[in-house]
Amino acid sequence: MDDWRETVEVNLTGMFLCARQAVRLMKEQSPRGGRIINNGSISAHVPRPESVAYTATKHAVTGLTRSIALDGRAHGISCGQIDIGNAATEMTEGFAQGAKQADGGVRPEATFDAVHVADAVLYMAGLPLEATVHSLTVAATTMPYVGRG
Repeated sequence: MDDWRETVEVNLTGMFLCARQAVRLMKEQSPRGGRIINNGSISAHVPRPESVAYTATKHAVTGLTRSIALDGRAHGISCGQIDIGNAATEMTEGFAQGAKQADGGVRPEATFDAVHVADAVLYMAGLPLEATVHSLTVAATTMPYVGRG
């Protein structure tokens, strides 16, 4: 339960609190409006073994993102989500040696330079507010995402 609560607090409650404050500021500023980009994960759609808390919270981020996008419309606020798969970070540094798979095996997985995530976020952020990217997935080309399971 402690791991569950901690994951919910970080991945979902933390994102909600940040977005709530951003919405407040965007409503009050002149000109009004702005863009929020939430950090989801492909694990929300294709989970890894033994990742129930992480997967559940990242799936909830999609609902949070869509609700903010809907409620923000009246205030000129856009909200989208980026789902990331296997960017080369501390979290994925062992993937080259092997990551747990749905069939119980452990196999190496490709990663990609995290700068490409930054490029994708900059693309999303650079659009005019009358256009939005609701959801964008960036993943290592050869990782077992398509067909994972």
